[in-house]
Order: sequence, then structure tokens, then C-alpha cells
Amino acid sequence: MNDPEMLYERLRNAVPISPKTVLLGILVLTAVNMSFYTIPAESEGIVLRFGRYIDKVPSGLHAKLPFGIDDVIEVPTQRQQKLEFGFASSSYTNPDQIGNDPNLEKSMVTGDLNAALVEWIVQYRITDPEKYLFDVRDPGTTLRDISEAVMREVVGDRTVDEIITIGRQEIEDSVLARMRTIAERYNLGVSINQVQLKNVNPPVPVQSSFNEVNRAQQDRENVINIANGEYNKAVPRTRGEADQTIRAAEGYRFKRINEAEGDAAAFNQVLEQYLKAPDVTRARIYLETLGDVLPQARQQIIVDDTVQQIMPMLPLNAKILEAAP
Repeated sequence: MNDPEMLYERLRNAVPISPKTVLLGILVLTAVNMSFYTIPAESEGIVLRFGRYIDKVPSGLHAKLPFGIDDVIEVPTQRQQKLEFGFASSSYTNPDQIGNDPNLEKSMVTGDLNAALVEWIVQYRITDPEKYLFDVRDPGTTLRDISEAVMREVVGDRTVDEIITIGRQEIEDSVLARMRTIAERYNLGVSINQVQLKNVNPPVPVQSSFNEVNRAQQDRENVINIANGEYNKAVPRTRGEADQTIRAAEGYRFKRINEAEGDAAAFNQVLEQYLKAPDVTRARIYLETLGDVLPQARQQIIVDDTVQQIMPMLPLNAKILEAAP
């Protein structure tokens, strides 16, 4: 009952199709299944035939030769990718995103021979899949090596204070420009979009002392800013008051000059008339002066020296008598 020949006879009698036909059908179905593939929306496909590049296809459904004749490599050309140095995120899709030893990557020596722990990221995008895959061996690792080498070079040219405080933006710009130049020279086929410093700290044994120094510097800057603020408030106010005083003095000067010029012009006019008729002008000036002075004076009585006993003859009121000495 367990004889293989009997089992074969039963199978042949139950299935009218020959085993060769079944095998051929399986091969055809397998070939059809292997002949179609789909490239994701953010990627492009590099088609290899017997290991040699023949074509680049966009995203979508495509056909190829089965059974390993054609092979397709998906390259995410439309996706921003990231490299992390000195730390490692918990979840990532790019196999080159994290390094083998983050602690070793972030340990650097500055230009003033101090140690610093530098963490940074590099954002890039693959622009030429053919160059990325075939012009450089292991392009992901090569890009990581370029980034680490350039960062160590730039950090080694600066002091620890510049790296931790005021020089971060300059370091990012310098590393980005240098990496772009090297990547273009190596034909990596990538576009480096951004270099960003994350955490930059001194080594752990001296971190507390360095933090105290930073706090002292911040307090110093705060005091300077407060003093500059008071200066900016007091100096403009004082300058405004000085300008106001100067303008008032200039106005008073112009007023006095105009008054003096007016008085001189009036005097010249009187002098001109006086020279034409001295007696008449003298009498006119005398009368005009009396007209201005007498209305402001008290009652006055003018008599001749030869007159005697005039007091009973005058109508003097009580106020004049009281005012008399």
C-alpha cells in the first residue's frame, strides 16, 4: 500500500495532465510573478542585467526579465535622508543613519587643545542614483567618513568657547560648504542640504565647572546689556535737552539781533530827519518824550521861584498833603 509506484500510478490516473505540463505551468506562473515589480513613489529603480546597469525607471509598475536575469535596486531619490553622529535615534530606516561607535564619533579636540563632545546631523538627498551606486564603493559609509573628517577639521581650528557658544552657525556653514565640495569631487551623486549641530558639551568631569563659567559670562552679558539700555535711554534724553537749549539760545540770539537792527534803523531814520531840520526835530522829540513820560507820573506843580505864599491859593487835596514830606 505504501509502494511508490502504486502512488505514482494513482496520481497519474487522478490527474489527467502530465507532470511535465504541471512543472511547465509552475515555471510560467513563477516567471510571470517575477517579471513585474513596483517602485515606491519616493524612489527610482536601477535595472541591472547580469549585474550591469542598463536603465533607470521612475516610480510605478514595471516589467523585467525573470529568474535573476534582471535585478532592480530601489533608490529613495525623493526622500530626505539623515546621518546622525555622536548619538543614535531609537527608530530609523536608513541603514547608514547611525555609526558603529557614537561615543567615539563625538569626542573631539578643539584648537585650544580642549576636549569637547560634539553631536550633529547631516541631511542629504540622492540626486544621481547611478553615481551613488556605481562610482563610489559603499557610498553611505563614505559620506559618513567625509562628514566626520570635515567636522573634526573645522572644530580643530576653533576654541572650545566658539564651539559651545558663539561659533555654532559659522561651524555649520563651513562644514556644509566643505562637504559639498568633497562630495562633488568624489561623484557621490548626493545633494547635502543641511548640517546642524545638536548638543555640544565639554567632557562630563569638567561639565559642572564649565557651566559655572558660562553662567558667569551670561551674568556679565546681562549686566552689560542693562548698562547699554540705561545708556541708550539717558544719552538721547540729554542730547535732546541740549538741542532744545541750543535752539532756545539761537532763537534768543536772533531776537536780540532783530531788535538791535530795528532800533538802529529807527535811530538812523530819526537822525536823518534831525540833520534835515535840527530845531524842529529836537522840539518834536522833546514833546513826544513828554507825552510818554507825563501820563505815568504823579501830579506835579511847577511854580516860579519868585512866587510867595502860594499854598493857600492852590486846591490841594488831602492825599497830596499826606504825600508831601
